[in-house]
Amino acid sequence: MIPVVSRAEMRAFDAHAIDAQRVPSLVLMENAGRGAALAVALDLPRDARVVVVCGGGNNGGDGFVVARHLLAEGRAIEVYLVGSPETLKGDARANHGALIGLGVPVQLIDSDLGPLRADVGRAGCVVDALFGTGLDRPLVGVYAAIVELVNQSHKAVVAVDVPSGMNADTGEPMGVAIRAARTVTFGFPKRGLLTPRGAELAGEVHVASLGVPATIAAPLEHSAWLVESSDVAGALSPRKVGAHKGTAGHVVVFAGSPGKVGAALLAGRAALRAGAGLVTIATWPESADAIEGRVEELMTVRLHRDDLPASVDRVLHGKRVVVLGPGFGTDEAARAVAEHVLLTWQGPSVVDADALALFDGRPEVFASSRGAPVLTPHPGELGKLLSHTVVEIEADRFGAVADVVGRARCVVVLKGAHTLVGAPEERTVVNGTGNAALATAGAGDVLSGILGAFLSHLDPFEAAWAGVHVHGAAADRWRNAERAQGSRGRDRGLLAHEVADRVPDVIAALLASRDPCPA
Repeated sequence: MIPVVSRAEMRAFDAHAIDAQRVPSLVLMENAGRGAALAVALDLPRDARVVVVCGGGNNGGDGFVVARHLLAEGRAIEVYLVGSPETLKGDARANHGALIGLGVPVQLIDSDLGPLRADVGRAGCVVDALFGTGLDRPLVGVYAAIVELVNQSHKAVVAVDVPSGMNADTGEPMGVAIRAARTVTFGFPKRGLLTPRGAELAGEVHVASLGVPATIAAPLEHSAWLVESSDVAGALSPRKVGAHKGTAGHVVVFAGSPGKVGAALLAGRAALRAGAGLVTIATWPESADAIEGRVEELMTVRLHRDDLPASVDRVLHGKRVVVLGPGFGTDEAARAVAEHVLLTWQGPSVVDADALALFDGRPEVFASSRGAPVLTPHPGELGKLLSHTVVEIEADRFGAVADVVGRARCVVVLKGAHTLVGAPEERTVVNGTGNAALATAGAGDVLSGILGAFLSHLDPFEAAWAGVHVHGAAADRWRNAERAQGSRGRDRGLLAHEVADRVPDVIAALLASRDPCPA
């Protein structure tokens, strides 16, 4: 897994490299700027002009290095500095001097943006080196005006470290923020880049090496891990020759109220596709007939409202994993089932959708569960669980996950672009798979089914981040197949069952990647 850092943690890493490892800060800036210059030149026509806009801090110093390396490549560049050269310090001052020594004029920006506007209009690319991770206040005045000018130019923008104006920890814009096509961040991914809003601002994210082994980060704090496919491949294992449906695991899915039987079908289908040996849908009598007429591989059982506790206990007998909630309903009968399962079931469970809504404002309920629940809220559901708005959840996704994990004392999956998986005493895991085509009805039900299957053999935290990765990778496989057929940029039209149907291929590819000599 790849470390993901906050602003403070990156600052500590830099300080450790400089003080303990004796790597000069000037070397770190040089390596950062060189890496950013490579990303700027990527796919850029040789005759395209590049405008580099620098601030007065170290991010501006990185920009000066970028400009120097582009100049060395024979690129046509224009360099701007906001403020006065006399205020530059340390490494930024040294790299400004290096540019001047090479005969590059660094134009100063005060309140007149006319020259910058003209040069940006002629440019093929703009490099944003105004502010890096250290920004902790909204952009105002000339800085805000520059950001607006660059955004309105509709030019390709490469941001240095993070888009200027973006909070490096949350991904939220502070007032205004650069909208980049590509962001070159240094050393490690920053938390804010791995959020839905941050991803919109950053575009493609490249991580440039600082020329310091990542192993020196081992004793240092970092907020989260970014999961890699090799991690998921390592968590999964091939079936043994003697495997049968019983050893593969029996998942029971409490789902499917009238009008929502599709949720039950999708969750059950996904559980089988992800490797469950048996899947039983426990549902209401009025839903069972509709479900039974549409499935062959799934079993069904009816829940009796006049004797719910005993009915539920009979359903749970002999099962390995519970999936609770997809389209299940939120009436008193559904509440009774959910509470009974949480209070009596001692195995792993997935709590999703309607089952989450039954506990709005009461996340502590899950801490008293006898089993091991995995909660899978989207931002709206998590907001209701924590009595917050969606805006508040999205403004600090990492903080929201930490809050609910602390109160619910269980694994929590916060869905969305770069889904987060948290657990007590664990670093948050960030998922890197998936795409906008997953914004389709039933995708969450499919995820619940996948997690149900994975919980049959993995511990809850591992099952959660591995399942989320596979779910996203299945959607990526669909998009890649569409693009291969000539549908460029396909980001819609995916059906939830198509995600489930691609899961076996994703798992097979993951297992093959860890076995260099498959039989």
